[in-house]
Amino acid sequence: MDAILQARVDDLRRYLPEHSVPETLALLADHFPGRVSFSTSFGLEDQLISHFIFEHELPIRVFTLDTGRNFQETYSTWNKTLQRYGQPIEVVASQAASLEKMLTRKGPNSFYESIANRQECCHIRKVEPLARALAGQQVWITGIRAEQSANRQHMHRAEWDAGHQLLKVHPLFDWTWEQAWSFAQAHGIPVNPLHQQGFVSIGCAPCTRAIAPGEDFRAGRWWWENADAKECGLHHTLGHQGLDPVVERLPG
Repeated sequence: MDAILQARVDDLRRYLPEHSVPETLALLADHFPGRVSFSTSFGLEDQLISHFIFEHELPIRVFTLDTGRNFQETYSTWNKTLQRYGQPIEVVASQAASLEKMLTRKGPNSFYESIANRQECCHIRKVEPLARALAGQQVWITGIRAEQSANRQHMHRAEWDAGHQLLKVHPLFDWTWEQAWSFAQAHGIPVNPLHQQGFVSIGCAPCTRAIAPGEDFRAGRWWWENADAKECGLHHTLGHQGLDPVVERLPG
C-alpha cells in the first residue's frame, strides 16, 4: 500500500476508538466532502448508523441495494425509517438485462442448485449494483461488527478496499449486539421485526433463516451451503494497493 494511504488508514484506526460514532462520521464527511457513502440493508447496525447520519444532519449519502427479494419486514422497516427521519434513501437496483437473462435461463431459485449459481445471483443483485453505487466515492461506511463472524474478526475499523478503490470504515466495529440493541431501544430507532424472531443477519428472504441459540451470526445465511466463511461478495475480500493522496492526514 502507498505510504501516505497507509498512514491515513492507521490514523483512522487510532481515531475511531477514541471518538463517538457521530464524531467519526462528521470527520469523514468533512475530509471527503461529497464522496462519502453509507450502504444500508435495514438491519440493526445499519439502522443505528442511519440514525447518527440523519439526526446529526451529516452530509453523507445513504443508499440501499434493492435486490427484489427482500423480506416484507425489511421493506416495512425501510418505510418506517423514511417516516421517522424524513430523509431520502437512494435506491440502487439490479441491471434489468442481466437479471432477465439469468431468470430466463435458470428460473427464480437457481441459487439453491449450486454455489456458482448462488454467487451469480448475488453478483447480479448485489455486487454489481454496489460497484455502480460506489463509483467515484472515496469512503464507504458499513455496519460491520467484529462479532458477526470469525471472518470479520480479522478485519479492522478502517481498511483499504482494493476492489472498489476506496477507504472502508466500520464505525460500530467493536460494538456488541447487546449494545446496539439497547441503543436502538433507548432512542426509538426503527428496528426490523425479524430480529425478534431469531434473525440476526438479514439478507434476501429465500437465502436467510433464523438461527438457534449458540449458532454463528452468519449461520442463517445460505444455510444449505457447506462453507466456513459465508459472504455474498460485498465484504468477502479486501486487498491493499496504492492511491494518490486526496486529503491531508487525519488527526491522530
